[in-house]
Amino acid sequence: MTSASDVAAQGAADERQLAALGYRQQLSRSLGLLSNFSVGFTYLSPVVGVYTLFAFGLATAGPAYIWSYPIVLVGQFLVVATFGEVASQFPLAGGIFQWTKRLVGPRYAFMSGWMYTMALLITVAAVAYAANLYAAPLFGWEVSDASTIAVAVVVIVLGGILNMLGIRRLAFLARLGVAVEIAGTVGLATWLLLTQRHQDVGVIFQSSGAGEGDYTGAFLAAALAAVWVFYGFEACGDIAEEVKDPSRKVPRAMIWTLGVGGAVTIFLVFALILAVPDIGAVISGDSPYPIDEILATTFGDVGSKIALALILFAFVSCTIAIQGASIRLVYSFARDGMMPGSDALSRVNPRFHMPPGAVLVATIVPAVITFLPSATVAKIITFAVIGIYLGFQSVVLASIIARRRGWKPSGAYNLGKWGMTINVLALIYGVSAIIILSIKTPALTEDFLDKWLVPISAGIVALIGLAYLVIARPRENIQAHARADASEMM
Repeated sequence: MTSASDVAAQGAADERQLAALGYRQQLSRSLGLLSNFSVGFTYLSPVVGVYTLFAFGLATAGPAYIWSYPIVLVGQFLVVATFGEVASQFPLAGGIFQWTKRLVGPRYAFMSGWMYTMALLITVAAVAYAANLYAAPLFGWEVSDASTIAVAVVVIVLGGILNMLGIRRLAFLARLGVAVEIAGTVGLATWLLLTQRHQDVGVIFQSSGAGEGDYTGAFLAAALAAVWVFYGFEACGDIAEEVKDPSRKVPRAMIWTLGVGGAVTIFLVFALILAVPDIGAVISGDSPYPIDEILATTFGDVGSKIALALILFAFVSCTIAIQGASIRLVYSFARDGMMPGSDALSRVNPRFHMPPGAVLVATIVPAVITFLPSATVAKIITFAVIGIYLGFQSVVLASIIARRRGWKPSGAYNLGKWGMTINVLALIYGVSAIIILSIKTPALTEDFLDKWLVPISAGIVALIGLAYLVIARPRENIQAHARADASEMM
């Protein structure tokens, strides 16, 4: 058992480490490994990912699309290994921005953080926007633009309130979210395998007629289902200043998030494939909502309502976890004086140990997005995943650059002699994922802009960030209220 003196000593050590990196302890350092993992896991959210993308993957490449999950998972573990090493040495709020700043420099970090933060804010809107697909049948109203916007705004505002109440509330919701996710993945998958087997196990080696003529292309397109699911682990690093002994626990929480999230995702997809009565109907489009049909057949009206409630809760907890990561990014930017209104946005409420200004940004911006025409929202959302992957790879590239300049990682988690090899492999994987996202994301129409919307949207966001760098010329200037003094480093 850990004694009170050990806890106090660890807390003092954490504050000294933060002070050595330039900052005063302002956020509440109260999370252990389980809570840190829970925040990352509810952000990754196997329920949200699978329930949103299962029909797309199965219809695009047939049952064999399941093999895209382990392939992407291996690639993402290379990224996690890279992140863990950097997060261990620099356990700071707003991970990606802070990591790249220390590895390369503030201007490079601004672009990394800008792309990632914009992607997070859009993802908050995207997940909240999809919540009505499950709220409407659960509560009995029609899916319409008005109800979709209303549900999304309620979820986003609720998230802002809960996040403002402090990290303990977010952690409690995240732990509850993990329980719901396990019930909605492992529990459902086990039940389906025991009672709803309509396909032989060998079906996962078949295309069932999907992707005829170009199965490789179809498989790569279906792999987007895995690419769109397996991130969120980085949120463990975004809240590092609220974790006890973060140099050791944050890397472990990242690994747990991806490992557990990957395992339960693949298990659920496997069970769902075997439970589909007519895979050909899904591929042809005659059965566009196979999960809804499976739930209705398996559980009936009452059981389906319970399943819908679990799924809706997963969407809500996922939205709030992503919003929490967004808040730390905005706060981290502002604390370093890298954005307009930095002083106000980085001020921390002494009661809740949260920055109200950053909370407002992470609430108002996603809420405003949901009021745009649905077609416009759909186009904006296409940037979200590639923006996150660009942010990821900026860290991987920064690690390679820093190693070439002589950086020797000194955190508790260290890749040792394999560091550069893992970084390079992670970059190769990440660039490949970005290319697939750019050319395989389904277009809304055949127009040129829609067909190439993903790279075009990424280019537009990047140009806006570059314009701000050129015109405003932001310089790193840690706000006085957040800056550590010499006594805190002792």
